[in-house]
Amino acid sequence: MNDLANSTMTQKAPPERIDFNTPELQRKRRVRALKDRLTHWYVLVGGLAVLAAITLIFFYLAYVVVPLFQGAELTTRKAITPAWMQDAGKPLMIALEEQNLVGMRVSDKGQALFFDTKTGAELQRVDLPLPAGTTVTSIGADQPGNPLVVVGLSNGQALAFRHTYKITYPDNKKTITPAIEYPYGQEMFTLDEDGRPLEHVSLNVNDDTLVVAGSTGAHLQVLSLAREENMMTGEVTTEQSRIDLPQMTETVKAIYIDPRQQWLYVINGRAQADVFSLRDKSLNGRYKLLEDGNAEVTASNQLVGGISLIIGDSKGGLAQWFMARDPDGEQRLKRIRDFSMGTSPVVQIDAEERRKGFVALDASGKLGVFHSTAHRTLLVEPVAEGAGILALSPRANRIIVEEGGKLLPMSLRNPHPEVSWSALWSKVWYENYDEPKYVWQSTASNTDFEPKLSLSPLTFGTLKAAFYAMILAAPLAIAAAIYTAYFMAPGMRRKVKPVIELMEAMPTVILGFFAGLFLAPYLEGHLPGVFSLFLLMPVGILVSGFAWSRLPESIRLRVPDGWESAILIPVILFTGWAALTMSPFLETWFFGGDMRLWITNDLGITYDQRNALVVGIAMGFAVIPNIYSIAEDAVFSVPRSLTLGSLALGATPWQTLTRVVILTASPGIFSALMIGMGRAVGETMIVLMATGNTPVMEMNLFEGMRTLAANVAVEMPESEVGGSHYRVLFLAALVLLMFTFVMNTLAELIRQRLRKKYSSL
Repeated sequence: MNDLANSTMTQKAPPERIDFNTPELQRKRRVRALKDRLTHWYVLVGGLAVLAAITLIFFYLAYVVVPLFQGAELTTRKAITPAWMQDAGKPLMIALEEQNLVGMRVSDKGQALFFDTKTGAELQRVDLPLPAGTTVTSIGADQPGNPLVVVGLSNGQALAFRHTYKITYPDNKKTITPAIEYPYGQEMFTLDEDGRPLEHVSLNVNDDTLVVAGSTGAHLQVLSLAREENMMTGEVTTEQSRIDLPQMTETVKAIYIDPRQQWLYVINGRAQADVFSLRDKSLNGRYKLLEDGNAEVTASNQLVGGISLIIGDSKGGLAQWFMARDPDGEQRLKRIRDFSMGTSPVVQIDAEERRKGFVALDASGKLGVFHSTAHRTLLVEPVAEGAGILALSPRANRIIVEEGGKLLPMSLRNPHPEVSWSALWSKVWYENYDEPKYVWQSTASNTDFEPKLSLSPLTFGTLKAAFYAMILAAPLAIAAAIYTAYFMAPGMRRKVKPVIELMEAMPTVILGFFAGLFLAPYLEGHLPGVFSLFLLMPVGILVSGFAWSRLPESIRLRVPDGWESAILIPVILFTGWAALTMSPFLETWFFGGDMRLWITNDLGITYDQRNALVVGIAMGFAVIPNIYSIAEDAVFSVPRSLTLGSLALGATPWQTLTRVVILTASPGIFSALMIGMGRAVGETMIVLMATGNTPVMEMNLFEGMRTLAANVAVEMPESEVGGSHYRVLFLAALVLLMFTFVMNTLAELIRQRLRKKYSSL
């Protein structure tokens, strides 16, 4: 009884209360709350910092790029009225030296006067050695950048001289000493044997050959002076010959000689150009320069390099012309692009010495600054009260205009004239090209070169590389992810997935090195085997699967469920070995022993050893782990209840996969593809090492490409900080960043839409 009572009392005793408000638990709660707050702020600050960093990168790139599209700035200084101008004669030519400290003025009196550009003070006056009783009637110069000048005289003769500027530092003070030199002696070139005044004159030096041309009315005379040095004695002999050309019918306005001494351009009549071949001594053709019958040519000049002519007319128009081949292969003078200054006649054109830019002055005193290749009008501004004569410095940062007995000095700031929207993204007709093209060629060996800064082939190459990489990577990665997550046994999945994800740790420089040094030559030597591998591998897998399905159940059931894919390992190895082993025999049977030559000669397809096929394989290998990992997680994360419910309703595993699992996982799969695409677009080292880095716009699988990222990596170390090339490379980086941003934004929008659409499954 006592035991029973004690037991009853024990059962009815109130339960022991747990105190949740002890100091130890309070301390733990405070620590946990502190950790939560710290984690919250850490994630918040980290996310905002990432957004801020991306925003700052964007604005920094834009800060570097914006100056490319700014125009020119002209600063007018105080006019100078030098005393020597009263008796210096009529100006025929003004030139500036490199430092913009000394100017040269050649007048009709046969004097070369050097003056201080800051004060206008006379520094030196040199009388040209002209025959007694003669005057200067015309003047001409070699192409921009060459200080060789020729003057035509009233007796039909011509004299060539060069203006030089020697820099010394006596007493640590910079001193520029101007001088006149006569590289061909002070002897005259007799152009007009009848002694008539030369109204126009021009010359050109090419190696050891000097060509001088002059005209009187419609009469044209051309002399060639060739120098030859004896290698044994050092004696120099000169041979002078006359080049007889068909005579003109119109009065000559200007003469220009091609720097290769192949063409002679003669502007004549109101608006006509005759082009003569100096090699064949024949007329190439007569070209109408202006469509407007009421307009006439009033000014002309050559651009640096001497290939292009700039023609100015009486209506304020300017046009660029140069020789290009017709479809029939004949060289013809063609009008390339037009500019406009206004309505007043253009009176003078002066070309830059280092870029394809030029300045023009019209009869109303307006000055225009232009760039031919970029087709840019950078500035049109009034600087004088009327027509004058101008000089542009070699650095194109100083201009002097003589007008009304005064010198008008001006400073010109024009850092990036060669960049425009059309030059970056449109086809451009470059000198020595037969048609407009997309070209990237940023550097050359001389200043005659016009930079070709088209981003179109680089952008095309970026998309081409990503396209071929995704063709290989996307099907393999997505199919592998679906099979691993849905069909594969858990034990095998735990082994396969880490191995594939481990591929992502492979440095891309190693992949690029392998692709460039081994894969590219191997593919070239085994092309039939590689292409047969792409065909035989799917066939081999399907045949092996069909054969497996026809085996007795007693054999098939010995393989655990979900481990069937292991049987494909020997099939894949055997198929690959067989295809590559048969490659030499296939090449002999079907392609005459050399498939590469067959592709080039019979199909007419260019084949480069480092091509898009190599890049597609190597970059696809690098992209597969990214796509696979994200897509596999998306498929594996589909609720098991959806799969089991579909199977319980009578759907087959394949129907469940295609109509339930893939649709539910589609946002994640799409994200995986977009992330892989972004990785392929931004890849640098693989395309840098596995392609020929040729900026071509060809979708040809057997040609290489140059991408935006690879171009920045290659050329940024060699670019001049702050120069046009440097800023265009930053523009390429900005284009790549914006492309990635737009792609990711669209991907997120599509992903959200897919998630909303299939969230009810």
